[in-house]
Amino acid sequence: MKISPFLFSLLLFFYSFLNAQTKSVGIFENSMDIGNPKKAGDASYDDATQTYTLKGSGYNIWFNRDEFRYVYKKINGDFILTADFKFEGDTGNGHRKIGWMIRESTDDAAASINAVVHGDGLTVLQWRVLKGAYMRDPEDEIFFAKKTVFQTVQLERSGKKIIMRVANWGEPLQEVGIQEMPYLGDSVLVGLFISSHESTKIEDAKVWNVRIDKSVPNDYSPNPQIQKTLSPTQGVLGCRLETMNVFDGKRKVIRESTGKFEAPNWMPDGKNLLFNEAGSLYTIPVEGGTPQKVNTGSVNRCNNDHGISFNGKMLAISSSREGLPGGGSTVYVLPLIGGEPKLLTENTPSYWHGWNPNNKEVAIVAQRNGSKIYNIYKVAVDGGKETALTSNTSGHVDGPEYSPDGKYIYYNANPTETMQIWRMKPDGSGREQLTFDEYHNWFPHISPDGKWIAFISFPTDIDPNSHPSYKRVMLRLMPTSGGAPRVIAYLYGGQGTINVNSWSPDSKSIAFVSNSEKFEK
Repeated sequence: MKISPFLFSLLLFFYSFLNAQTKSVGIFENSMDIGNPKKAGDASYDDATQTYTLKGSGYNIWFNRDEFRYVYKKINGDFILTADFKFEGDTGNGHRKIGWMIRESTDDAAASINAVVHGDGLTVLQWRVLKGAYMRDPEDEIFFAKKTVFQTVQLERSGKKIIMRVANWGEPLQEVGIQEMPYLGDSVLVGLFISSHESTKIEDAKVWNVRIDKSVPNDYSPNPQIQKTLSPTQGVLGCRLETMNVFDGKRKVIRESTGKFEAPNWMPDGKNLLFNEAGSLYTIPVEGGTPQKVNTGSVNRCNNDHGISFNGKMLAISSSREGLPGGGSTVYVLPLIGGEPKLLTENTPSYWHGWNPNNKEVAIVAQRNGSKIYNIYKVAVDGGKETALTSNTSGHVDGPEYSPDGKYIYYNANPTETMQIWRMKPDGSGREQLTFDEYHNWFPHISPDGKWIAFISFPTDIDPNSHPSYKRVMLRLMPTSGGAPRVIAYLYGGQGTINVNSWSPDSKSIAFVSNSEKFEK
């Protein structure tokens, strides 16, 4: 059958229109206008900055039907949605909306629940419990007490429960509210939305640090020995390797895997990262690429405690030996370019954590003399006896790291039953507590210029002696000269996220690992 040029042009137009309406954007499978607003919206993704641009109009997201621009994907089960949002321009309707949305379908009357930040700072968790139902004020919304245009918006699903949280830059997430959605199915659409609240006007917004994390049960553990006692459905979810500018909080994912890797170090050249995976160490360019295996000779059970000497010549690693106490974790040193490692600690368990700036000693945590309590020791690289720097008989210490000037060793400890950041002089004297809050703070890392401490903060319901993975944690930053910590990242992670120093040589960025299922871009 011959198709006329007019009909061909018409078909091509409709194909292009439909394709534009449902194109994939970044990690999202689809982008389209919901409810046929008078002004067509759009969405794009900048791979270089990993930033989304949303444009949309629409009368509202309310009553029994909605109009807005939506970028979304279909997901099953529980998840955590987190992103940073900012309207472009300071003018516009005070009720223009942006945020996260969980929706049963693309029907304009679909059941949904939305984490909404308005242009005037009104912050609301709102929902339509059933398709076609009228959203009621105030029965179908929870208002947050503060009125400000929050930057970070999070929406979490746990079973039928939906939780909304928000934060301004530098602050912990604050809970807006919790709502049950009993009629939403296991499979739902999740994504970013924008609505102008004016049917004839387009609003613009930028969205960055977009993360969709698949959460796990509280008893989950990636440890193979513990997994034997758990449901066979609890496999390792996977990891992301990320870098972040600590002063503006902008993050970039440079590697994703369905397996587990951990603990990046920034290499002295500033161009590569070092991390451990499946007992080996690898390097990878900071912009991403193919990992290259590091030669560690006969030592092939490396864990996540490894790091580079201040002079950039040596590498300290921790690796297991079969049949020894504490899994046999042992500290070794070798040239950074690779080679056969030299044994430093015959007794186990021993975990490396810090190089002395003199490049002649390392700080470790270890259990000794039959005790189950970890203490901090220093060990000469050229051999000799270990020197105990702490002699605790209870509690836990971890993460000892020298400051670049050699004046202090920073570490975490819980003598008050809350894990906090401490420091002491290199001989173990002059102990001083630096953080005083409700979180469990681990692994202080000092920037190369000596001005900043980056560390990880675990929730209050975590055992203070423990630092598990697959938890809602924060990365925080504080001056070494004193001052309150500020949040620089919210993530799903924990063990292996930032166990070792991962500062860039210019003291502007850090690298870390977050935990989640891999999503295609």
